[in-house]
Amino acid sequence: MDQSLLTLLRSVDTPTVCNAIEVAQGKRGFNAFTRGTMLASDPQGVVVGYAVTAKIRAVTPPTEAPDVIRARRMDYYKMMAEAPKPSVAVIEDTDFPDAIGAFWGEVNTTVHKGFGMAGALTNGVMRDLGDMADGFPVVAGSIGPSHGFVHVTELAGPVTIFGLTVSPGDLVHADRHGAVVVPPDVVDHLAAAIRKMQETEQLVLGPAREAGFDFARFEAAWTAFEKART
Repeated sequence: MDQSLLTLLRSVDTPTVCNAIEVAQGKRGFNAFTRGTMLASDPQGVVVGYAVTAKIRAVTPPTEAPDVIRARRMDYYKMMAEAPKPSVAVIEDTDFPDAIGAFWGEVNTTVHKGFGMAGALTNGVMRDLGDMADGFPVVAGSIGPSHGFVHVTELAGPVTIFGLTVSPGDLVHADRHGAVVVPPDVVDHLAAAIRKMQETEQLVLGPAREAGFDFARFEAAWTAFEKART
């Protein structure tokens, strides 16, 4: 992904990317997106990058020896720090839908931002909403006060976030609407697809914002829109 595409993706929301993927594919039916309502630490925040994945849980204490748990946690942080940029932490809480332990708060957002990561996507819990690192958006499944017995259980495998399967290295776009995984064969066509989609929507939005807009103008605009859209 070149810098111009990265800049463009950071400037648009996830629904735009979702629609643009279908424009690039020339058909409807793209389904690599989250289901249900997620929560955003920053309503204006956009997360773009390649997935670095792990699994956690927090309802019950770890059953492994403390040195094993600590070693895996250090391996986790090393993996996050060394991942190719731009990168996104994508963390599945296997306690979901009954997750209680907030992995994402002031400390972890600050640490991961320090590693140069773009943000985080999780089905788990976040907290410290007033103290999270600026410029490190988290899109999460819930908000809660406790960390529980949170610990890392697996590294670098496929994870599932609100129905979306994410594998290490997948290109993720996420914001307050949820997240998508961009298909590899679409990446080279995505910028043009975004621009085409934006131009197509203006066929309706432009007239609708003008004085004197009525059904006749809508019908004409919609006819042009239908001919142009995917």
